[in-house]
Amino acid sequence: MASRAAAAMVLAGALPVFPGRPLVAAGARCCDGGIRGRVSCSSHRRSDHPSCAAEEGGVVELLKGAVAALAVIAQISVSLPADAILYSPDTNVPRTGELALRRAIPANPNMKTIQESLEDISYLLRIPQRKPYGSMEGDVKKAMKIAMDNKDAILASIPVELKEKGSKLYTSLLEEKGGLQTLLKYIKENDPDRLSVALASSLDTVAELELLQAPGLSFLLPQQYLEYPRLAGRGVVEFSVEKGDGSTFFPTAGGEPKSVATIQVALNGCVVIDGYSAPLTAGNFAKLVLDGAYDGIKLKCASQAIIADNENGKKGYTVPLEVMPAGQFEPLYRTPLSIQDGELPVLPMSVYGAVAMAHSVDSDEYSSPSQFFFYLYDKRNSGLGGISFDEGQFSVFGYTTDGREVLSQIKTGDIIRSAKLVQGRERLVLPPEAPAES
Repeated sequence: MASRAAAAMVLAGALPVFPGRPLVAAGARCCDGGIRGRVSCSSHRRSDHPSCAAEEGGVVELLKGAVAALAVIAQISVSLPADAILYSPDTNVPRTGELALRRAIPANPNMKTIQESLEDISYLLRIPQRKPYGSMEGDVKKAMKIAMDNKDAILASIPVELKEKGSKLYTSLLEEKGGLQTLLKYIKENDPDRLSVALASSLDTVAELELLQAPGLSFLLPQQYLEYPRLAGRGVVEFSVEKGDGSTFFPTAGGEPKSVATIQVALNGCVVIDGYSAPLTAGNFAKLVLDGAYDGIKLKCASQAIIADNENGKKGYTVPLEVMPAGQFEPLYRTPLSIQDGELPVLPMSVYGAVAMAHSVDSDEYSSPSQFFFYLYDKRNSGLGGISFDEGQFSVFGYTTDGREVLSQIKTGDIIRSAKLVQGRERLVLPPEAPAES
């Protein structure tokens, strides 16, 4: 039976509305009392409904600037905390899947401090004209001091069998081309272009070291979920997608058009699925991939989502909504976050190419047994803080890091030819028997 989630995809600039999960912005009223197709007035582009037309103008003004937003908020009497996330431009939400995944690694505190110092340089590089090279130099020297003073602690957190690889990465971070010494060189030469390339290399090395320090989950799962499949780390899923109408995908940078495009959803690159933050959701997804549940599945498109049209309870089982709040040690289950109260997830949905599970047809406290979607985040249809109106409401479990350019070319009727777990099989823990459906 076709999913109610797929039937409720009639959107204009918002996430597909899944059963029991209308997309309602903070303080906004829903103009349709029904469940199917119910969306918040703030997400409509059409104005053929009187109440939608009245509120649609408010959203346009919200997107024009903070001053206009305050006026609109006053007019519609939306009462929000002074530091409400949706209306704050300084929310520090990662804007790429790579950055979100790097921040999600449960690593040694020293490595996290080094990572934060280097990420600060990324921010400073975006300042136009006179860049603060002095501050950048201070960030690099801080990172170098932490790395040198805490070498033993950093390497001690790496398993014995990975020590040799860890030592090489540590040396590479400090001394080799693309390492911290190279960053200092380009900073002194005031060369932002080369500095940007070297910085990306250094951050990749930091992430590799952190992954060596995180061989498994850093928390215990609740007792009631121990019989569920789980992913104790990261993995990579590769999708082959073909056009349903026989047309071709066009490459963005040269090359020949192709009838089949490859998308990798990885736990650490490509389409990366992240068991560190969503072990049950990522584990269930990985098991379904191994079972061939997505081979031959058709895709449906909304304006901000690509949905796998395979709602089938026999292909999996309902898992609880699973969201890890930033700054917390373990995920919350069956509990959505309140971004108005300052709660943000470790794996935000407000990133182009985020991968999440739809809601169960019965309750939005549970995820669908098998139906997932790619979220085509568009900041033009978000709050002023650049956050999706439904942030923290779905189980995000990974990001598209290879093949993002293909997502915009996928149309309703295109088909997943195959889905393969190309990395992370050894981290997938399968219980003897899967639990019964909820």
